[in-house]
Amino acid sequence: MATARPPGIEFDHRWTEGAECLTLDFGPFETVHRWRRMPECDEFVGARRSKHTVVAYKEAIYVFGGDNGKNMLNDLLRFDVKDKSWGRAYSPQVVPLLLAIIIQQSSTTKASMFCLGLQWLRTCMYYWHPYVKQTGNIPPTCCNFALAVARDSMYVFSGQSGAKITNNLFQFKFDVEEWTRISTDHILRGAPPPPEKRYGHTMVAFDRHLYVFGGATGQTLPNELHCFDLDSQTWSVVDPSNDSQVPAGRLFHAASVVSDSMYVFGGTVDNNVRSGEMYRFQFSSYPKCTLHDDYGRLLESQQFTDIDFIVGKEEEVIPAHITLVAARSLWLQGKIRVARQQKLLEDEEEKQKSIQVKLPDADPTAFAMVLSYIYTDKIMPTGDRQEHSSNEVILLMMDVYRLSLQFKMGRLEELCVQYLEASIGHKNVLVALQNAAKLSLDFLKEYCLRFIVKESNCNMIVMSKEFEDIDKPLMVEIIRRKLSQQAYVRMMPDPQPEHIYDHSLEKDLEMFLKGSGEEFCDITLQLDGIPIKAHKAILAARCSYFESLFRWKPNDDTVTIAIGEMVPSRQAFNSLLRYIYYGDVIMPPEDSLYLFPAPYFYGFSNNRLQAFCKHNLEKNVTVQNVVQILEAADKIQALDMKKHALNLIVHHFTKVARLPEIRRLSKDLLLDVIKALADEKGDLLLCQDVSIGSLTEL
Repeated sequence: MATARPPGIEFDHRWTEGAECLTLDFGPFETVHRWRRMPECDEFVGARRSKHTVVAYKEAIYVFGGDNGKNMLNDLLRFDVKDKSWGRAYSPQVVPLLLAIIIQQSSTTKASMFCLGLQWLRTCMYYWHPYVKQTGNIPPTCCNFALAVARDSMYVFSGQSGAKITNNLFQFKFDVEEWTRISTDHILRGAPPPPEKRYGHTMVAFDRHLYVFGGATGQTLPNELHCFDLDSQTWSVVDPSNDSQVPAGRLFHAASVVSDSMYVFGGTVDNNVRSGEMYRFQFSSYPKCTLHDDYGRLLESQQFTDIDFIVGKEEEVIPAHITLVAARSLWLQGKIRVARQQKLLEDEEEKQKSIQVKLPDADPTAFAMVLSYIYTDKIMPTGDRQEHSSNEVILLMMDVYRLSLQFKMGRLEELCVQYLEASIGHKNVLVALQNAAKLSLDFLKEYCLRFIVKESNCNMIVMSKEFEDIDKPLMVEIIRRKLSQQAYVRMMPDPQPEHIYDHSLEKDLEMFLKGSGEEFCDITLQLDGIPIKAHKAILAARCSYFESLFRWKPNDDTVTIAIGEMVPSRQAFNSLLRYIYYGDVIMPPEDSLYLFPAPYFYGFSNNRLQAFCKHNLEKNVTVQNVVQILEAADKIQALDMKKHALNLIVHHFTKVARLPEIRRLSKDLLLDVIKALADEKGDLLLCQDVSIGSLTEL
């Protein structure tokens, strides 16, 4: 086995329990994120339908009921996921216990929850459990919504509430019987927005994600697959693989999960046609990317800090890391450069201290939030049970916005604007207006004025007690604006996602690694005698190996690189640096073989890199690169990978023999190829002898 731990390497006990060591076993491989059409349910087995239900049980999908367009159905169908075959399922005399959660619409426009236990023996016995007491932010009455259970909670997404369609996501915690509306504050993380408002869709849970498919958004039937990450609380759209057979959009279909795949059956497609199609979607279950968490922990620990920001009139000291700050803000990078030059003029004792950058006009709390954004690419402006539209939060976010303008951080600036536009309302607009005027935030001031004089808002705001307390110049400006009804012009460009994502944490660190951060390098990595410049803070944040090394040997500025007893190629090490700096997992297959043991040796937070290396090798070892894979496998003694490469060479020898790389193989590896060919030839001759002998006996 080619395990993640090369010979002589001790196990790193700082790995989490879930960070198990992978092995390079090769077997049947299914392309992740691939849609495949399964055999359709024939009409003689079961009618095409919608508004039915499905459940998964023991490698099979059971379909019950529904509507075929003419009649309601009560038949039970079974789809065997291994045989890919349909059949009718007949109810046995004993059916397992079934638990149903019912959300019922009442005349009081409140949602009521009941728990119904059904136990079937030879007769049917119904009994209601005690009324489920609901607290928290209870969803409105709704129908045609989607529901899934994950992590001891129930999640409800979108649906119809009367004539209104929503796209809210609610969580119900079973242990405390409390509802929570999961906020869509994607605007402070730069993530895509939630799916469009819809009804008649499905939602399933797998690993740490919820997956939403289909439904009707009004006049359209979208067929994108949306994914909600339960850890980061963000939405994304899953791109299907290139060889996918993507199902058409539909509503009132049903979906369930078997093993690591989702099965979608039936539904209503275009022109109100019922479907009998079954589709299979292959999930991926890679460990999550810990890039943002790793840098966040570095900021929180304050280890290896090399710069102190002196913030506000009280001169509060906030330590940070030059590398991360310089990578995210060119304005702060310039301040750091000036401070370093001044440091050179100081005496030796002062030179040993961290450099200082003074920000007398900044609010310490707001600057701390900007610093959090620099390290993690997100901001959490609200604390526990704090409203995102409260006056305190609005004022704080306006200070953050002012700093984003000062630091020339365009992405943070746009995210703050989006947040404030979404959060400013009747209750806080006057507070926001006064603060915008005070801080000279012209764009936000204009937005607040426009909001106040809007026909549907003006009377309520002007008649409020808070209006009496605003400054006289602002009151006059509001009155004049209302009388003149000036056209509102947005004073900054409309949000452009391309512009926003160009300056994400990943993009900024990619540019920093590729050259812009060279002047801030503070460590030299020796790779087989070749010096490679790098940054201590980033290495320490991402690898427990470097964190321990720098902690015990803080003055060392040179480190020799190896993975156990193996020295990776320069190309493979560049791939490793890209993963360390900004989480990139795209690399040639031969690099994946070199780096397969790296997560174990360097002590990454989990085995995400290892999982991608394994996937890369399973998917991309081809005739064109098999010789390089053979050489790398032999070098690191990955015996199962070497065997796999030799087997591929033998079965495609006429093609491999014509490759120029075969001429550069060492004598020992050429002998291994010849031996593998001889073994294959011997097996064929043995089979022929057995066949001839059998014919002779006849």
